[in-house]
Amino acid sequence: MFERLVAYLDSVKARDPAPRSRWEVLTYPGVWAVFYHRIAHWLFEAELFFLARLVNHWSRWLTAIDIHPGAKIGKNLFIDHGFSVIGETAEIGDNVTIYQCVTLGGTNPTNGKGGKRHPTISDEVIIGSGAQVIGPITIGRRARIGANAVVTDEVPEGATMIGLKARSTLVPAEEWVKEFIPYGTPCDDPCEPSRDCIEKLEGELKSLRSEIEALRAEREPARRSGTED
Repeated sequence: MFERLVAYLDSVKARDPAPRSRWEVLTYPGVWAVFYHRIAHWLFEAELFFLARLVNHWSRWLTAIDIHPGAKIGKNLFIDHGFSVIGETAEIGDNVTIYQCVTLGGTNPTNGKGGKRHPTISDEVIIGSGAQVIGPITIGRRARIGANAVVTDEVPEGATMIGLKARSTLVPAEEWVKEFIPYGTPCDDPCEPSRDCIEKLEGELKSLRSEIEALRAEREPARRSGTED
């Protein structure tokens, strides 16, 4: 158990440059939220639903993170900061990173039965702050959900989703091989094809400005000589 705890703390430290030691990671609310969820989920599986809810209520008050006791969570989940909500039938794989104010929410089933209402998050997914992932959809392995994106459709493996309603940046997974992107949101890399078009237009604009300046310089002597005559 101690080795698993150390491995978990090291996995968090690898994704967050802020902590200087494992001890500091132990103060993170997300770490405690996952710890209390393990207890609540065990009680939930044993059909001790009221006790499971009590642990969940205490955890939510302490960490500002609400994880339903029924949610299934894999290894090394890192919830960075608080105010996130994970629904009852959500399933989360291994090495998933979730930032603040994220909702893994459910839909209202039309058949009146509970069933699978919340998303399934595959291994190594990163969900940026403020993102809303809604419904019984699957987020493919190593997908990135950008900050404030609203995702209601299936997300393929390796895709980066941005916007409201979220759309893929259409970057092929084999071209996007980075192991980790903070907040699931690329900043300096060519994540969108439109960026190439913008850079091309900026280059053409710069060239046109240079030509205009050259024409002005050629006309200026003629203008001055005309004024002198």
